[in-house]
Amino acid sequence: MNLPYVDTSALAKWYVSEPGSEAFESFVQEFPRVVISRLTMVELRCLLARRRRAGDITEATAEGAFQLFQGDVARGHLEVHPVGDQHVMGAVALLGHLRAHPLRTLDALHLAVAQATESRIVATADRVMARAAEALGIRAVTFG
Repeated sequence: MNLPYVDTSALAKWYVSEPGSEAFESFVQEFPRVVISRLTMVELRCLLARRRRAGDITEATAEGAFQLFQGDVARGHLEVHPVGDQHVMGAVALLGHLRAHPLRTLDALHLAVAQATESRIVATADRVMARAAEALGIRAVTFG
């Protein structure tokens, strides 16, 4: 079974209730597990801290969400792939190839990992990333 690659903008909907959370929950339950990268771990921790500082969520909610995330990693619900030099160079190539798409650095890295894991689906809340994935022949599913 080919597993979808899930970026942080979509995965956050699993741990913090926000627009698109219900749709993401339905999507993710279709698969035995989904693919993420180590980058996602850093981004999710940052996202939770940013929302805590903004007063959108409490410290307890941020910590609880990250602990749930770590539990999902430990149980294998999230298949974590490392980010290596080959992915960085892949992102560089993607930025050159996808010049019509204003990809951000980390989104290019996510797409490089998605390509390396041969994911045929990318789940994201980022419409620019979704369009770039589609340009690569990867089906994009957007949330939010």
